[in-house]
Amino acid sequence: MELSYEDKKIIEKNNNHAELYPLLEMVEEWLSVHGINQTDIQRTVMINHLNEMVNRSKKSEKIQAVDKELFNEVSEEAMAISKCLVDTVGNLEEDEQYVLSIHFETAKNN
Repeated sequence: MELSYEDKKIIEKNNNHAELYPLLEMVEEWLSVHGINQTDIQRTVMINHLNEMVNRSKKSEKIQAVDKELFNEVSEEAMAISKCLVDTVGNLEEDEQYVLSIHFETAKNN
């Protein structure tokens, strides 16, 4: 995965690089397996979200609850990738996977 200057800046900004780089490798592998390609902007936005997830996990913070019905049209692939990432990070609410899934569903529809 080719990271832009902006991507690297996000990763290094909050000292989460030890957690983020392995997550990004996982994402790259899963996207490749599923034939999903992100644009540079989509990748940057996703990295920012992953960074915030790691911060929430470390601080035991919760995101606002979401209405899961709104995510009925998200593919199983996007949801599975999101669930794996949320489980890997740990100490996150289930709602996080729904919000994260939008990154992968959007990329899937490129």
